[in-house]
Amino acid sequence: MGKRKKSSRKPAAPSAARRRQPLDTAFTCLFCNHDKSVTVRIDRKEGIAQLVCRVCDQRYQSKVNLKVHRRPATSSSRPAPAALPSFDSDED
Repeated sequence: MGKRKKSSRKPAAPSAARRRQPLDTAFTCLFCNHDKSVTVRIDRKEGIAQLVCRVCDQRYQSKVNLKVHRRPATSSSRPAPAALPSFDSDED
């Protein structure tokens, strides 16, 4: 008996495609136009986001929706088997 053939595929990078880019937390103020002076804080427990400008002290607060929907995991790359046809019996 011989050895198994080694796979020619290289292993994928550990979740490189699934890695999320971090969201910005500093923005330009709409009132005083200073760059990166508005900071964002999100209170996940209360569901409230707060924006505060460090230069002109302008503040804004709003409710946020933090529900995250995850995609179902696929178990394999094979296509799903075709459904079997149903046979109805017609008895007269």
